[in-house]
Amino acid sequence: MTAFLEKINSYVWGAGLIFLLMTTGIIYTVKLKFIQFRIIPFFRKNPPDRKQFRTVCMALGTAMGTGNITGVTSAIAIGGAGAVFWMWVSAFFGMALVYAENTLSMMYSTDDIKGTMAYLCKGLGSKELAVIFAVFCVFACIGMGGMVQVNTFSGSLETLRINKYIIAVSAFVLIYLVTSGGAERIGKTAQLLLPVVSVAYMAVCIAVLVVFRKNIPDALGKIFGQAFGLRQFAGGISGYTLSKAVSTGIRRGIFSNEAGLGSSPILHSSAENTSPEVQSMWSMSEVFFDTMICCTLTALTVICTGTFSIQTAFSFVTDEFSVPFLAVSMAIFAFCTVIGWYYCGETAFSYLSGGRYKKLFCIIFSVLASSGAVLTMKTVWTLSDIFNGLMAFPNLVGLVLLMNKVKIKVNK
Repeated sequence: MTAFLEKINSYVWGAGLIFLLMTTGIIYTVKLKFIQFRIIPFFRKNPPDRKQFRTVCMALGTAMGTGNITGVTSAIAIGGAGAVFWMWVSAFFGMALVYAENTLSMMYSTDDIKGTMAYLCKGLGSKELAVIFAVFCVFACIGMGGMVQVNTFSGSLETLRINKYIIAVSAFVLIYLVTSGGAERIGKTAQLLLPVVSVAYMAVCIAVLVVFRKNIPDALGKIFGQAFGLRQFAGGISGYTLSKAVSTGIRRGIFSNEAGLGSSPILHSSAENTSPEVQSMWSMSEVFFDTMICCTLTALTVICTGTFSIQTAFSFVTDEFSVPFLAVSMAIFAFCTVIGWYYCGETAFSYLSGGRYKKLFCIIFSVLASSGAVLTMKTVWTLSDIFNGLMAFPNLVGLVLLMNKVKIKVNK
């Protein structure tokens, strides 16, 4: 069964999906006149207020997960340092995708239907695609956004000798208390936790890089050199290693920032500021921060220290505290992902159920998500990965067919 699911997963996340995401991102980048470069001028003129920052933290929480740590190190282990460059490429074009997603979402979202479902149903006129996307989103929410994340932070907390059943019960209580309060409580929780752990994590990365600062030029040389196969070409090695760097980097980049999958527009539909331009620009900032900053710091840290383990890299500056620090950091990142993904799943479920049974869904999600602390997750992980990837297909149909609706209205 597992082998069969892995086969399906390889097709879902195969070259076809990667090609569609990247091509659509490139087209939107050209159409929007490289809007990625307008982020900094926009932020200078439009600093976030407290409520906008809350929305950003909730949305960023779904992306800023364990993929920023273990995902980056595994990408380098599989595809070499060159994979980091292709993560940057996927993030750059992904920023145009999330701009388009959120523009369309804010144009069509109402109290009854929000996010991706709104522009598929109202903009495209296809209730069928909206339903298909919503179903995929609910399953991805419970699996990838819930059970898998709890399993991940359970594993990290077990290194501190905390019993997994205690973790499961605690996770249920915390998840239910936060998610039962809706978008406002989820946003406030993410606003409280995410900035603190992000700053702490990046500070340790920077401290390691200061210690190994002499290795930074060489690390950057490896990233660019291996990205284009210069080292492999000089050594007479086939293009297999190069293709591995490209495919691994792009996949890991998309997996980390979720650009084009359709989750971001659902999260930003909860914002009180309903300006399409404001939400779209802030959604791009999340991709930038997630991949260009956080993932890059992780990558440089492990490359400069010559280890594929972020824990080992951190130990150069935190000594024996690297284990508890990383365990707590991963737990908080994963928890923010769980509560952010819950909102995506609840919004999709609400669309499918006509707004009914929200409390029941909250209880079911909390139970299933917390069960990830005690279950073997290989099959669940694969299924979740499949549904996560499947979300992209109806979303891309909407992005392509509604392309003429997406305009630039941001002041330079």
